[in-house]
Amino acid sequence: MTNTLYDALIAPHAQSDAPFLTLDDGSVQSFAGFVERVAQIAHVLTHQGVVAGDRVVVHAPKLADTIALYGACVQAGAVYLPLNSAYTESELAYFIQDAAPSLIVCDAKGEASLNGISDNATPVLTLAADGTGTLSKEANEQSKTFMTVAREPEDLAALLYTSGTTGRSKGAMMSHKNLLSNAQSLTDLWQITEADRLIHALPIFHTHGLFVAMNTSLLAGAQVRFMSAFDLGAIIDEIPESTMLMGVPTFYTRLLGDARLDQALVRNMRLFVSGSAPLLAETHTTFEDRTGHRILERYGMTETNMITSNPFDGERLAGTVGYALPGTQVEITNDGAPVKPGEIGMIEVRGDNVFQGYWNMPEKTAEEMRDNGFFITGDLGVKTEDGRITIVGRQKDLIISGGYNIYPKEVEDVINDIDGVVESAVFGVPHADFGESILAAVVSENDSLDQDALASRVEPHLAQFKHPRRYIITKALPRNTMGKVQKNLLRDEYGA
Repeated sequence: MTNTLYDALIAPHAQSDAPFLTLDDGSVQSFAGFVERVAQIAHVLTHQGVVAGDRVVVHAPKLADTIALYGACVQAGAVYLPLNSAYTESELAYFIQDAAPSLIVCDAKGEASLNGISDNATPVLTLAADGTGTLSKEANEQSKTFMTVAREPEDLAALLYTSGTTGRSKGAMMSHKNLLSNAQSLTDLWQITEADRLIHALPIFHTHGLFVAMNTSLLAGAQVRFMSAFDLGAIIDEIPESTMLMGVPTFYTRLLGDARLDQALVRNMRLFVSGSAPLLAETHTTFEDRTGHRILERYGMTETNMITSNPFDGERLAGTVGYALPGTQVEITNDGAPVKPGEIGMIEVRGDNVFQGYWNMPEKTAEEMRDNGFFITGDLGVKTEDGRITIVGRQKDLIISGGYNIYPKEVEDVINDIDGVVESAVFGVPHADFGESILAAVVSENDSLDQDALASRVEPHLAQFKHPRRYIITKALPRNTMGKVQKNLLRDEYGA
């Protein structure tokens, strides 16, 4: 009896006493112990009435049992549905109504509200850091072996909701094949092996922390230093004992702010990966100067897992996201037709990594999936003759002013090169005459950088129609939990 994802990621470790997860309290779970815990939780799922294809909503803290719950859903044939731990009660109500789960797992503090949302119609179990959650306690009484439920490559393994910055959040349906193919490509490309030890400080309700980090580690048999949250001091302490770090740009800017980060500290490290948001060229350069390591930037999204990666062996260019992963096709198009190298167009992708469509939204799926299998990402990009991809921005962030197309990243790159600028976000707001007006929110460490100073330094580098009409000096840019700048919030705040 086969189960595509379980057979590849979990079953091979049943007899391995090698360490898998090292937790904040110093305790270590072996691979074999993880396999046993997965089986115990799988029994809990079936006792709660979960059957193959049922959704299991997980709004829980980052714990070893949360990862085991993911494995248990795979083994029991269920569909794992992780939700951002920061979601409000009203947001959770939408997801639960839309997904119609057979079981909800949450932090003990949220049990009452989630019971209320589901009108007590859906069982709610809890997870807690001290092991007192009802899911963990029930699992402790179960057998450490479980008869794996058969699942084929096209069967659903997970349902991930998009961030929903415009309109309703959409549930991306991910199959066993989608997840496994991407894990295989990344493990091979980044040369991850059982000799690796990954520092894991990402959240696990997102593609990056769950599927990129955990699936590749399981596939390769790599150790994981599993941190409940980002902790700069703890990461600094773990770097000498580790070989990989997967993070978002904020991780690297905070590391650079610590004087202990130097070449001696990272002598055992072989790979630093960044994703989920663009990494500034300055961060690339400063990190390489301090450590001798060039950060590897990659590109992906909820619906596709990872799409491209800068090379492991080869030049990692700041500002680019590298080449299409093996088995993945990437085209830059205009109305579906490929454009010439160097021209800006829509990024479209096809491959085993591309999702099965949006849950309960066949019309939206039809809008974004072409008949030939290409998914329209909504991202604008450029491809070189040799296939290297650079992201220009989101289609919805494109500014059309006076009939001209303005790509925010081009303007941001100029602003970010100004001494004293930490980062910027360029966005459009409605304008009666021009259609849209260009605004720039700027985080500065220099009090002398006011509207006039910024405008004068941008002027020589950009055509007049690309100049921001206003510069907003701010202490920080609004971001979501994965570090992406939320330009929709800037548009809402300054649109009037």
